Amino acid sequence: MAMVLVIAAALWFIGHVTRAPYSARFLMIGLLYVAVLAMQIALPDGHPLREATGGSAGEWFVIGLLGVLIWVYSKGLKAIKARVRPENAAKTTDRTKTSASELERNARHIVLREIGGPGQKRLKEARVLVIGAGGLGAPALQYLAAAGVGTIGVIDDDVVENSNLQRQVIHTDARIGMPKVFSAEQAMVAQNPFVTVRPYHRRLTADIAEDLFSDYDMILDGSDNAETRYLVNDVAVKLGLPLVSAALSQWEGQISVFDPSRGAPCYRCIFPEPAAAGLAPSCAEGGVFGPLPGVMGAMMAVEAMKLLADAGDPLLGRMLIYDALYSETRVIGIKRLKDCPMCRAVT
Repeated sequence: MAMVLVIAAALWFIGHVTRAPYSARFLMIGLLYVAVLAMQIALPDGHPLREATGGSAGEWFVIGLLGVLIWVYSKGLKAIKARVRPENAAKTTDRTKTSASELERNARHIVLREIGGPGQKRLKEARVLVIGAGGLGAPALQYLAAAGVGTIGVIDDDVVENSNLQRQVIHTDARIGMPKVFSAEQAMVAQNPFVTVRPYHRRLTADIAEDLFSDYDMILDGSDNAETRYLVNDVAVKLGLPLVSAALSQWEGQISVFDPSRGAPCYRCIFPEPAAAGLAPSCAEGGVFGPLPGVMGAMMAVEAMKLLADAGDPLLGRMLIYDALYSETRVIGIKRLKDCPMCRAVT
């Protein structure tokens, strides 16, 4: 049998050297198999040729059966792959590589001098966590996904309600009652099947925050309560993660990038204590102009992508305030608090 295997290997090598197609190489080996099987059947027991080629036809029948099974399996697998629709095939590609479709999708970024191919590659390799899938989170998530940020996490314990749809544009009427994180996931993957979305349908609490944040490169805070904002800030500072944070109030929005590791203040430096009760009404209590969360959420995505792609001048040490009612925008300087209990140890 060893002699037959050597001959088969020699035939394959000759086919490789002569650049013969695979079908021709398999045909040569198949003819060799038929010749050996014929000798095993036709020649009497003990014949030298029969002994040199294994001595038993049964072994060759088993080898032939295994070969047929492998051939049938490969043909079946090929037929199944041929039935995969192109848009589904794109989802199963290696995310460490960039397909032609992705290059075309992100062409407008790549031609920007400040981003280019290297910047887009950094976006693809980035992992960003968004706190909240509501008014601020909705547009931020959509633009992060559309821009090709590779891995996007979103945590929220709420479900889509009818009253959300006036401003939370990532959700639809058909998804009322669905957890917001899963509704957002559907919209993001529909927008860009090349991104990985990690939905966490639960409330952010102190016992999970550090483990969750440590798996990401950047945090975007679109939460709507002071307790969560301070928790997000404290954990981000502890882990040395940049925090893009925005807030809304009726007609006005504000946004900044908090990152003491880059010399910027943290959230506690600017707001050492929560606002007194009644001074910062929620959207349900005070109302909110529908497009305003879209403006501020898109700005959050802008600042996040600038940081990730190392482009431009992010809002580090500055806070942008936008007044939608009077169409005014102003930027104020903000500094670290020397005795800030959270970031004073950060150099």
